[in-house]
Amino acid sequence: MVQRSQVRSVGDQGAIPESQRYAQYGLALGRPVLRALEKRGIYCQTGVSIEHQHLAKRYVLRGTESGGAVSDMGRYCAYLDGEGQALSWLQPLDSIAGNGRHAIVIATELLRVDMLRVGRTYDLAISKHSLLSTGEQRRPAITSAMLFRGHQGTLAAELWKEEYRKLRGSLAPVFYTPAGEMKQFPQIFDDAIKKITGALSCLGCRHAHIAVAGTASSAPVREELHGSA
Repeated sequence: MVQRSQVRSVGDQGAIPESQRYAQYGLALGRPVLRALEKRGIYCQTGVSIEHQHLAKRYVLRGTESGGAVSDMGRYCAYLDGEGQALSWLQPLDSIAGNGRHAIVIATELLRVDMLRVGRTYDLAISKHSLLSTGEQRRPAITSAMLFRGHQGTLAAELWKEEYRKLRGSLAPVFYTPAGEMKQFPQIFDDAIKKITGALSCLGCRHAHIAVAGTASSAPVREELHGSA
């Protein structure tokens, strides 16, 4: 099992100068990029919210795996647990148009992988989200930290083309520092990043690439029905 201590912030000097806001909401994209995604019908929901489970009497974090692609661009956001492993979804989400919401995940700690592709150029943000006790207040706050930020990575293979379809999920872009040195993301994210790279070339995406079907042990707490026969 992967140890939590292996998940650390990665950057040119060991720390990434990203604001708390960017860590909480994902990639900071300009209006032209956001308009281009909207024009192409690609909808990516990157926000993390606090929810209260009344039966379990605890707070949890809620995230939405979402996104998809067209031939010239794509964006995808997915979540892992605190150890970098795939989460079981609370529920899958189906839509008519595709390139939208795919699954809801619930956990007390989330690692978000948010990725953008424009042609063969990629941007990547990996962030950690946890619940933080606020002392006197009963409702906790969300604390967010950037673990990795990759700017303008490259991948030669045009995975959106049919001849490269079999390579989806096995390749990841390469990122560099401003000095031209290779910038390696944490190894525990390797599988997820490769899958999300493939999702960025999944045209009209209609399924989750990271979240998996739940098991009995991971099912949410359900309210017991009283007075039923």
